[in-house]
This record gives sequence, structure tokens and C-alpha cells, in this order.
Amino acid sequence: MAYIKIPKGWEIPENQVTPESDYINRRKFIKDLGLASAGTLLFSTSNACAQNSALEKQLAPFRAQTLAAEKNANFTVERQMTDEVIAATYNNYYEFTQSKSTVWKRVERFKTRPWEIEISGLVEKPMTLDVDDLIKMMPLEERIYRFRCVETWAMVVPWIGFPMKALLERVQPKADAKYVSMLTFFDPDVAPHQHDARLPWPYLEGLTLAEAMNDLTLLVVGIYGHILPPQHGAPIRLIVPWKYGFKSIKSIVSIELTDKKPRNFWNIILPREYDFEANVNPNVPHPRWSQATEWMIGSRERHPTLIYNGYGDAVAHLYER
Repeated sequence: MAYIKIPKGWEIPENQVTPESDYINRRKFIKDLGLASAGTLLFSTSNACAQNSALEKQLAPFRAQTLAAEKNANFTVERQMTDEVIAATYNNYYEFTQSKSTVWKRVERFKTRPWEIEISGLVEKPMTLDVDDLIKMMPLEERIYRFRCVETWAMVVPWIGFPMKALLERVQPKADAKYVSMLTFFDPDVAPHQHDARLPWPYLEGLTLAEAMNDLTLLVVGIYGHILPPQHGAPIRLIVPWKYGFKSIKSIVSIELTDKKPRNFWNIILPREYDFEANVNPNVPHPRWSQATEWMIGSRERHPTLIYNGYGDAVAHLYER
């Protein structure tokens, strides 16, 4: 795979100011709509306010559970942070629904405590841990990462978690371990889309051991200063910032080290469209759309896609062949 070196890619300055011409044109557009359209706008605004109120109510108990985590100054993005409400109302969580904008409404019965994670396979010290015990064991930190979906939308999020390698070092991978396979929960009673027997539930994903041990690979337990709400993959999820978002498996229940390359959910369903590596690359289009640019959720901004999502300095060596 071709590699274009971008120094400190996650710190590239990007102008966030709305162009004056766009602002003026927007005001003129609203003025020209007339009274009838003004009524429609008021109705839409009312609906938006009602939705925001419902979401604020949903988020309240999670915001109350703050996490003590040091901000890691090595991971910042000079791009505007995605608003928490927007990030909480635009989620891919296929277990619950195919509609990104309604996931937050469908997860209310999803209980993320108590929760156990099993670490097994080719390790010297297999273990099963309660997620809250795991949180107490690990040095939590906040990292601001770019997040890039294969569907070309993107956001900037302050994740709270710990490097995956910190957990893997505790279980001590055996010499013949080459891959890490991960599995999410299976409970069709609360996740209705799991009733679809045509799909290979439960969701499964995998990394090479080298990818899992990379400093950037994060097991995440919080966001915006508090524990994860369900729509973000509570209580523990993966974030691999240089790969497309579908690699960042949510609600993990098992981590297994193996000598065989794991299969993954989307590669099983659509092998031509979703490969195991799934690195962000503007030069490799998806079979149905270009990956050359991305758009920030919650805004009209579109930016050039960066190779490895801007993290090439830290990960390009993993793919030198």
C-alpha cells in the first residue's frame, strides 16, 4: 500500500470559520422563504428542541458518572470538537437498527452493568474481568482522536480509555499468537436486529497482534469526561483511529488471541467491499463511492481524507511489505 508521509497528521490545522458569503446567503434564503416556510421552520425547531431535551435526559445519568483521566497532550486535533449531542445522535450500531439517527432511542433497555470481559486463547494468564474492576486496574487517559467512518462521515471525539497493549501485557501473549479476535454481546431481546438470522451475529472483529499492541489502539470506557452511553458501545469498545470505524467493535465481551486470522462481520457479509485491513486510504475507493474526502457530522464541512486518517507516522511501518 502506498504511504504518503504527513508529519503529525493528527495536529493539522483546519479552518473552522463559516465563510461570510455562506452566512449571508443563508440569511437571505431564510428571509425569502416567507411566512409559510417560517411556520415549517418553527415546527422543525420545536421538534429539534424536543429531541435535544429527550437526549439530555438520557445522557444525564452517564454524565453524572465522571471518569478521572489525564488528558494526553500528544493526541490533539486542531479541528473543531464534535458536539456531544450530535455525536450521541449519529451512531452506527447495527445490532439495534440500521438508522444512525435513531440508535439513541433504541438502546434504553440495553444494560451495560454488570459486564464481564473474557481474555483467553494463546495467553499465559487467561482472565475474566468485571468491567469496573478493569477500569480501576488501568491507567485511564483522555485522547482526542479523529474518527473516520467507511461511509465518509467523520467526527473528532475525546475518548477515555487505555492502550490495548496494557491489557494484553497482563495476560502475556504466547509466542505463537499472531492475531486478536474480539466478540460483542448477543441478546436479541434488547437488540432487535440480532433477530435477523441472515447476518453472522454476534458481531466479531479482529486485528493483527502488532496492530493491537500499537500505542494508538485504545480500549475505550468513556467519552466527553464520563462513562460511555450505550449508543457509543458501552461499557467497553475498541478505537483504532487509523482504520475505518467498523473495525472499532462495540460492547466487547471476549478478546481471544489466536494464530489464525479472524473473520470479521462485514468481511463475511460483503468480502468485496470490506477487507480485514480496512485502513483509511483516500487512494483506495470503496466499490460504491470515493474515499477521497470526508464530511464532519453536524456541519457542512468537507475535508480531504488523510492516509491512515492522519496517523501514518505511528502506524505506516506496520504495513511495509
